[in-house]
Amino acid sequence: MPSRRRRTHRWRRAGLAALITGAVVLPLSAAAHPEIPAPAPAALPPLTATTLDEAYAANRANAAEASRMAAAHGDHERAAADRAMAAPARHFLHFDGRGTGRATEVFGDLAHADHIAVLVPGSDTSLDTYGRFQRAASALHQQLARVNSRTAVIAWLGYETPATISTTVTTTGRADQAAPHLREFIRQLHGIAGQGATVSLLCHSYGSVVCARAADGLDATDLVLLGSPGTGADDVAGLHTRARVWAARGTDDWVGEVPHVRADLFGFTVGFGTDPVSPAFGAQVFAAGDGGHSEYFTPGSVSLTNLARIVLGETSEVSRA
Repeated sequence: MPSRRRRTHRWRRAGLAALITGAVVLPLSAAAHPEIPAPAPAALPPLTATTLDEAYAANRANAAEASRMAAAHGDHERAAADRAMAAPARHFLHFDGRGTGRATEVFGDLAHADHIAVLVPGSDTSLDTYGRFQRAASALHQQLARVNSRTAVIAWLGYETPATISTTVTTTGRADQAAPHLREFIRQLHGIAGQGATVSLLCHSYGSVVCARAADGLDATDLVLLGSPGTGADDVAGLHTRARVWAARGTDDWVGEVPHVRADLFGFTVGFGTDPVSPAFGAQVFAAGDGGHSEYFTPGSVSLTNLARIVLGETSEVSRA
């Protein structure tokens, strides 16, 4: 049995390596998204604790108008997604319904939070697939609120994520474009939140590449890499961050089968180098249970429990891998 399992893993690794190469050499036309009409983002005053309600109301109104425009365009799935975001209970710091979309949603009382978690998503996250990202952020907030009511979670879809099968998912291009926007958002966040609030970045899959590219100078307490294909850095020192760096991977996460290499191929630098859960990288590795690539925020899971402990600063309680 062990030899059969090893052969299976070798075949899976070889297949995934071929998939990565194919993503670079043979880009798929399906990765292109049709342009979906929507209004320009709402014009807002600078974000502060006193302007949050104004921002929330303006972005709900913008989402409602985006829903009407998408429906008139014949895109009823996008219209439904936008309409859900316009619900009175939703709180967005930013909303842009054009194209694949951008959204920054708040869960909890941001102005009075002592601990804030910012979720940065990976590939194939857009307004059309936003529901799964929203559920992850909501699950984390519920987990945190059981222990401490002065917490907030932010789902930051602030960049155009790559398609899982595409040229962009194996390079840092999209991450390089996203990094300055993430840095600026974290800077604004410290201006909104109370004095001394901690900010933890929870970065999933390709989102870990985004966080790594933004890490230098980023004012965060913790940087958490979940199901990461690598960061483009050889080790933690290469991130140039003062934050505590954590990493985890579920035992059933297919990213573990992806070759953690970085190489020049056809004029591109492909891959992201050192595996973040390896000793060579130097992160604090914590237990994530037996979940798969999209299960780190599953209610009741080992990974979600540990993530909440990291955000709350209960680092001695985090179970290690």
